[in-house]
Amino acid sequence: MCRLIGYLGNSIKLNELLYEEEHSLEKQSYQPLELKSGVVCADGVGVGWYDEAGKSFIYRNTIPLWNDPNLKELSQYVQTNCTLGYARLTGIGESLDISNCQPFRNGKLLFVHNGQISNFQQTLYRPIRDSLSDSTYNLIKGMTDSEHIFAFLVEMWQSYPDSNLLSALRITLEKLTVLAQKYDTSFSANIIVSDGQAIAAVRYAYDTQAPTLYWSSDAVNNPSRIIIASEPLSQNNWIPFAEQSALSVEADSLVPKISLLAKYS
Repeated sequence: MCRLIGYLGNSIKLNELLYEEEHSLEKQSYQPLELKSGVVCADGVGVGWYDEAGKSFIYRNTIPLWNDPNLKELSQYVQTNCTLGYARLTGIGESLDISNCQPFRNGKLLFVHNGQISNFQQTLYRPIRDSLSDSTYNLIKGMTDSEHIFAFLVEMWQSYPDSNLLSALRITLEKLTVLAQKYDTSFSANIIVSDGQAIAAVRYAYDTQAPTLYWSSDAVNNPSRIIIASEPLSQNNWIPFAEQSALSVEADSLVPKISLLAKYS
């Protein structure tokens, strides 16, 4: 299982989240506390962020986060009010290739996923691809279940133009669950997605248990930031996501909205 992080709030440098916190994403990559499979997340690193004009950028590499001097230099320079980060642990049968590293991006949409589709190549690989338009199909560059879930989300985002990030995620999970039932498989999906002006995150699973996910805010009233992470970055006021739950937050208010997800079963 991978380690994820998402941030929305006052402008910060990337290194504050990646390296400087007590249990930063870097530390989670080599000393995770709640990793259910594997020992370390040594199979790649990625970070996505937005500039002041709202343009999205991504950096990805196939080396461990703790062994990436380029990212450490970059993170001391890049300043942003919205970022997603990721430390990778490969799934069974997945190759160590940059096309399989997250975040995935489509325009302003950035996406990270922690979880898995059981027996993906034999179950939902073809059904997901068959459900995509040509343009969305061509977004897929790698072979991971994560990227296919992202393509599925993009398809739902484009098919329902009035949807917001969270409603698009809900539709995606509902349709994935229908496919999982049809093809007799299970999946887990901790997802953080952003368009630079909002973040939506879910902790969801069908017929299995979802990995851990937490969120934190620096204030109840007038918060200046929201952080979402696979594991708490510190000992201060981290709230676990309930299973089958979601959080959405917009940049203009930074007030998190918590909701429960239907089990769709």
